[in-house]
Amino acid sequence: MEIQQMNPLKVALIGYGKMGKAIELVAPNLNAEIVYRGSKNWALNPNDILNSGAQVAIEFTQPLSAPENISQLLQLGIPTVCGTTGWSHLEPDLRLRCANSNGSVMVGSNFSLGVHLFFALNKKMARWMADFPEYQASIHEVHHLEKKDAPSGTAITTANLIIKNNPRYTQFTLHPNDANASQLQIKAERLADVKGIHQVQWDGPMDRIELSHSAKSRDGFAIGALHAAHWILNKKGWFQVEEMFDFQ
Repeated sequence: MEIQQMNPLKVALIGYGKMGKAIELVAPNLNAEIVYRGSKNWALNPNDILNSGAQVAIEFTQPLSAPENISQLLQLGIPTVCGTTGWSHLEPDLRLRCANSNGSVMVGSNFSLGVHLFFALNKKMARWMADFPEYQASIHEVHHLEKKDAPSGTAITTANLIIKNNPRYTQFTLHPNDANASQLQIKAERLADVKGIHQVQWDGPMDRIELSHSAKSRDGFAIGALHAAHWILNKKGWFQVEEMFDFQ
């Protein structure tokens, strides 16, 4: 994820909440200049973005706002990195719009390097545990009170990696009373000022194995989003954030 661009990358922040402000703070250290800051109502102003000279946009808003923001950015021809989750049911339509406009979009539930190392370990663990049916998997995630979607996008990605790599699980559920042996239970909590905690537990009759990632600050997410902005600048297509990493 080396940054080789000489001149600072001109970035539009779509959404100027906690993540937007974290990105702004680390931008000077990653050869980036914030030239547009989104409004508090999570919408964007197309004319202001064009006048800003932004080369790429980073979108962190709300599930109801993100699809329309991505659609408008595609119309403007601005490559977009989107970290908003909770709208994946609308992704097929936006993928088509991206292809038709020869646009550039990267989406991800989490842009932190540490989280992608966590994902890689989780995938390997899921494969290994397929041979040990006495261990049952579950996921516990905790976020701040303002987070709208539950489970988190990171928890969903974690669950889907387990489902893909362990044949015992076919789907995940937030409802423990409805769970059966093929359903992966996710517990989602919302507490004050929690940056993000994700735990995978493999519970057996004699012991429990845990894999955990705890964010100490939003800097890891912000740095990853800026690396993604540099990465996507001269590319065309629809990308997942894991394509930026190469963990085998």
